[in-house]
Amino acid sequence: MNPLQRIEQQTLDEGREWTRHLLQERLQAAVDQIGPVSPVSGLKLKRARRVGMKLHTVCGVVELNLWYGFCTQSDCHMSPAREQWGLAPNQRFSPEFEKRMCYTATQTDSYEKAAAMAACWGSAASDDSVHACVQRRGRQAAVQVPPSPKTGRDETTMIIMMDGWMARHRGPQWGMKPPEKRADRVHWHEIKSAVIFRLNQRVQTSTGRRILIKKHAVALPAETEPAEFASQVHAEAMRLGLAAAKKVYVVQDGAIWLWNVFEERFSKCAAGTLDFYHASDHLWALANHLFGQGSAEAKRWVLPLLRQLRHGKESRVLRSLAALVESAPENHPQSLDIITNTEDYFRRHENHIHYAALDEAGVPVGSGAVESQCSQFQGRFKCTGQFWSDEGFANLLAVDLRVRNDELQHLWAA
Repeated sequence: MNPLQRIEQQTLDEGREWTRHLLQERLQAAVDQIGPVSPVSGLKLKRARRVGMKLHTVCGVVELNLWYGFCTQSDCHMSPAREQWGLAPNQRFSPEFEKRMCYTATQTDSYEKAAAMAACWGSAASDDSVHACVQRRGRQAAVQVPPSPKTGRDETTMIIMMDGWMARHRGPQWGMKPPEKRADRVHWHEIKSAVIFRLNQRVQTSTGRRILIKKHAVALPAETEPAEFASQVHAEAMRLGLAAAKKVYVVQDGAIWLWNVFEERFSKCAAGTLDFYHASDHLWALANHLFGQGSAEAKRWVLPLLRQLRHGKESRVLRSLAALVESAPENHPQSLDIITNTEDYFRRHENHIHYAALDEAGVPVGSGAVESQCSQFQGRFKCTGQFWSDEGFANLLAVDLRVRNDELQHLWAA
């Protein structure tokens, strides 16, 4: 071993042991100060006695002698120190250690790697311990609403983007043997997701690239109904100040369920925007069908329409499509169908394609922020060999959202 590395490791070990010993002394002093007094009644516990406890902390294992006895008011045995520290029954890890385990589990692609990472930094924990911690705190995160940000009344324009991504789950016949036998082993589920941010949180780099300096992610587990997702996104937007925002825009692609969510929850308080690039795809698909895939004729036909759509001439695009429907050859039903469907698509969204006006207001015309967020989710939940149980996925997702939204610490609030 490199001599410098050896000296550094020895010093770190000595410092960690000194810190562990100091923490143990302070915690024991806190136990003694609390005494055998019930935090519920304020009275001394019946049949109070000392009980040993080993607590795994970031610094190492500390050994404490806790008071333990019977509280007549709550009619149960308890340890006053454990109650005041918020330790659950049989909890062996300190809150700070749990917080770090949860964070590490979201930054690696497996619980095994999370445990290895923790050990690398000197806080050894098994992958089973990391998994159990994430499952317990994930269940808590799913039902506990974090406090609203203390930002005061913010009237800045709010942007909401929604989309979905796919994750592999274990089917009802997961693990059936032999492996070559056909069985219902794997189910793909859409994970409905959203991002919420303020317009002043979207900045431009020196190269002209747009980035978000802050955003709030929302995602719900597999098989969540659109109505429940709509309710959750609306609730999060309200918690983040939707009611105070002077203007609200919902930007998303053309999926029918997304626009049902918009109509149900946001149509009265927000302006809907169809993602420009998805709208462009529909025009390109029509052009390629009419003139040949990738042909020069298709390009010549579609580019003027795209320019009109992007620069405030959307009414011309609608008229061009309507004229195309009128002149479509009836003896080519497939062409008639795609022309009619494209015209219907843009007619449904004629109030959602005012891109020049959005540009003027600085509002994004594409839903790239939520597509990027979906990709980031997949970086953790769609790795090689990952096939999720419903509960395991939901609990890790709940913790992952707390990390992404900088709200993890609230799971251990006093």
